[in-house]
Amino acid sequence: MNKRTIFPLKLINSHFHIFQKFCCTSFTKQTSQSLPNLPGCIMLLQACAQNKSLARGQQLHSYMLINGFLVSPLSTTSLINMYSKCNHMNEASLVFGTSTHDQNVFAYNAIIAGFIANNLPKPAFEFYWKMRLAGIMPDNFTFPCVVKACTEYFEVLEVKKIHGMLFKFGLEFDLFIGSALVHSYLKFELMEDAEKVFEKLPMRDVVLWNAMINGYAQIRQLCKVVDVFGRMNEEGVVPSKFTVTGILSVLAVKGDLDNGRGIHGVAIKMGYDSGVAVSNALIDLYGKCKSVQDSLDIFEMMAEKDIFTWNSILCVHEQSGDHDGTLRVLDRMLHAGVRPDLVTITTILPACAHLAALMHGREIHGYMITNGIGMDGNDIDLDDWYINNAVVDMYAKCGSMREAQLVFDKISYKDAASWNIMIMGYGMHGFGDKALDMFSRMCVAQIKPDEVTFVGVLSACSHSGLVSQGREFLARMQTEYGIVPTIEHYTCVIDMLGRAGRLEDAYEVVTTMPIMATPIVWRAFLASCRVHGNTDLAEIAAQRIFELEPEHCGSYVLMSNVYCEFGRYQEVLDMRHTMREQNVRKTPGCSWIELGNGVHVFVTGDRTHQENQFIYGGLNSLTSCIRDYGYVPKVLQATV
Repeated sequence: MNKRTIFPLKLINSHFHIFQKFCCTSFTKQTSQSLPNLPGCIMLLQACAQNKSLARGQQLHSYMLINGFLVSPLSTTSLINMYSKCNHMNEASLVFGTSTHDQNVFAYNAIIAGFIANNLPKPAFEFYWKMRLAGIMPDNFTFPCVVKACTEYFEVLEVKKIHGMLFKFGLEFDLFIGSALVHSYLKFELMEDAEKVFEKLPMRDVVLWNAMINGYAQIRQLCKVVDVFGRMNEEGVVPSKFTVTGILSVLAVKGDLDNGRGIHGVAIKMGYDSGVAVSNALIDLYGKCKSVQDSLDIFEMMAEKDIFTWNSILCVHEQSGDHDGTLRVLDRMLHAGVRPDLVTITTILPACAHLAALMHGREIHGYMITNGIGMDGNDIDLDDWYINNAVVDMYAKCGSMREAQLVFDKISYKDAASWNIMIMGYGMHGFGDKALDMFSRMCVAQIKPDEVTFVGVLSACSHSGLVSQGREFLARMQTEYGIVPTIEHYTCVIDMLGRAGRLEDAYEVVTTMPIMATPIVWRAFLASCRVHGNTDLAEIAAQRIFELEPEHCGSYVLMSNVYCEFGRYQEVLDMRHTMREQNVRKTPGCSWIELGNGVHVFVTGDRTHQENQFIYGGLNSLTSCIRDYGYVPKVLQATV
C-alpha cells in the first residue's frame, strides 16, 4: 500500500460523511500524473472558497483525507476557510476539532473569522477563549474579529478588556483593530471612548473615517457625522463609496435635499453612482426628502437591482401616499424573480389596508404562512410583533373582521397595539358592542390602555350610537386610567353627539372643553349640522373654520350642501364666489375597486381607463334604472 494512504481510524470515522462522497469524486478519474499535491490542493481550496464551490471543496477534502494531506496545519486552515466561506460552519468546526496536530494562531483566526462572517458571534467568542486557554497568543488578525463578536454579543466589558490587552501586545496603534474598536464603542454609544481611540491613532485611512461616520449615523448623532465628514475633507482623505452611503443616510434622516444633491454630484464625479449600494441610498434620500421623481429616475436607470433596491422604491411610493403605485411595483418585483422579505411585506400590507385590497392582502398573508414569516413559536421578537399587527390591521381595514379575529387569536404575544387595532376595526365597521368587549378583554389581560385605545373606544361608541357609554368613558379616562383627554378624544365625543342628533350638547362640548377647538373639530360638528339640517349652528361652525383654515375646500363644500338642502341657492352661489376669491379648489373625489387583475383607481369624471366606454355605458344604464324608480339626482349638491 502506498505510504500516503495510511491514516488513523479515528480520522476516518470523524470524516466518514465526507469520505463517502469520495466514491463519486472526479479525482478518481484522473491519472496519477495529474493529481494535485499539497500546495496544489491549497490553491484549489482557496478557489473553492472564493467561488463558494462547496461540492468541489468536499471532493478536495476527500482527496486530501485519503492521501494523508490533513497532517499539515496549512491544510486545516484552508479547509476551515473554505467551509466558512461556503456557510457550513459545522463542517469547519469538525475539521478544526479532529485535526491530528496542535492548532496554531492561523487556524484559530480562520475559525473565529468564519463564525463572524456567518453572523455567529457567540461561538466566535467561545473559540477566542479556547485559544487563550490553549496558550495561543492572539495577533492583529484575531482582535478585529473578536471585538466584532463582543459587539454583536453585547459584551462591552470584554471590549474594554481587549482594548487594555492591546497595550500588552503592542497593538494599540494597529489601524484595523482601531477601526473595530471605534465601531464597537459607537455602537455602545460610548462616544468619548471612540473619539479617544480615533485621536490616538497616528495614521487614519478611509476605513477608520468610515467607522466614525457610519458609527455616528447608526446612533443618530447626525451633527457629529457632518462634522467628521467635513474634517475628513479638510485632511484630504478621498471618500469611498461607504463614506457616501453613510453621509446619504444621515442627510435622508435630516431631510437635507440640497446637501444630498451635492453628495449625489460627488458620487457621480467619482463613479460611485453606478454601484447598487450608493443608488439605493440615493433612492432613500430623495424619497424621504419627498422628491419622488428623482427616486424613480434613479431606480429606472439602475442596471442591477437587489432586494434593497426594490424595498427602497416600494417605501418611496408608500410614504408618498401612492398605494396603487406600491402594488404595481410589487408586481414588477415578482415578475423580476425577486422574493419579498420581511421589509417588503411590512411595506405592502399598509398599502393593501389603505386600498382595502383584500385579495392582495390575503396573497401576502399566504406568502407569509408558506415561508414561515411571523407567528413562529413563542419567542418575543419585535419584527413578529410588527408584522402580525400589520396583518390584523390589514384585515380590519379591509372589513374582514372574521379573519382579523382569527389572526389576532393566534398571536401568542399581544401588545397594546394589537388590542387597539381590533377595537378600532370593530368600531369603524359599526360593531360597537364587540369593540367594547375587546376593551374589557384587554383590561382583563392586564394590558394598560393608552391614548389610542380610547380613540378607538370613543370612535366605536360614535359609530354605534352608544352615547351614554361614550360620555362615561370620557369621564373615566383621567380618573381611572390616568390618561388626559386630547383633541382627538373630544373630536370623537363631538362626532358621537352630532350623529345622535344632540347638536346642542355637541356645541357645548366644543365651547367648554379645555383645549382650543381645531378646524377638524369644527368640521366634524359642521358635518353633523348638515346631516340634521341645523343651519344656525352650521353657520357658526363654518365661520370658525373659515377663520382658522380658509384654504380648506371641505368646509365650503359642506356649507354649500347645507344651504342646498334648504333651497338657499343664492348662498350656494355666494359660497362658490368666495371659493374663487380665496383660490380654493375642490379636491376631486377618488374611488377604487379591487378585481382579479389588480386595483382600479378612478377620479371624478375620469375617462382614462382602457374600458372607459364599457364602464360609462354600465353607469348610464344603472342611472336609467334607478330613475325609473323615482330617483332624482341633486344636481347642485353634486356639482359643488
